[in-house]
Amino acid sequence: MPHKSVWVVIPAAGVGKRMQSAIPKQYLSVHGKTVLEHTLTIFLNCEAVQGVVVVLGAQDEYWDTVAPRFAQQRLYRAQGGKERADSVLNGLNYLLQELQLGEETIVLVHDAARPCLSASDLQHLLEQDPDQGAILAIRVRDTMKRALAGSNQITHTENRNDLWHALTPQMARLGVLHNALSEALVAGVAITDEASALEWKGLRPLLVEGDARNLKITQAADLALAAFFLQGE
Repeated sequence: MPHKSVWVVIPAAGVGKRMQSAIPKQYLSVHGKTVLEHTLTIFLNCEAVQGVVVVLGAQDEYWDTVAPRFAQQRLYRAQGGKERADSVLNGLNYLLQELQLGEETIVLVHDAARPCLSASDLQHLLEQDPDQGAILAIRVRDTMKRALAGSNQITHTENRNDLWHALTPQMARLGVLHNALSEALVAGVAITDEASALEWKGLRPLLVEGDARNLKITQAADLALAAFFLQGE
């Protein structure tokens, strides 16, 4: 059975430099809506989701054009941090301190620029045990090459068995993820996603096989592909 009470944190403070766009990638338009609107709609249409905290940069000048389109829904804004992990931690702090949610609350963290998450993948993730954490992921299919440090020369071919591409959402108990992330940042550990913080604390998050269409928009070609996947929505 899917969990009945879930909160979502969406870090959206990035500027998306690799897109080479005049505006942050989460505010680019796809079929008449911003990428962020598509992303928010996924969660606000899910009965299990009690609310969403969007973590935004201090100088964000676009959110006020998006927020009114979700009037009367449980949508909250938190202040972004220097890096993605800092922004996620700020979102978790908002849940704990401002909304006073319990540490046992189930929380999902999802990239703002992943607007193609399917309802079925979200449902599948929510059916998993959150105590060790769980993330959507896809198995590595292509041949993987290791380059010589600082160059484009191949040193060897990596064994792709048991290798996965991490996706989002990533799920955990609020208190567990908050403690793992805050302690890892204090220790200077490189945190690339929420699962890496849980791993550092000795947990073993579950890999939940998802759909490759749940892509993250980082380059112009990704935006066109996302538009193709979102046709008719």
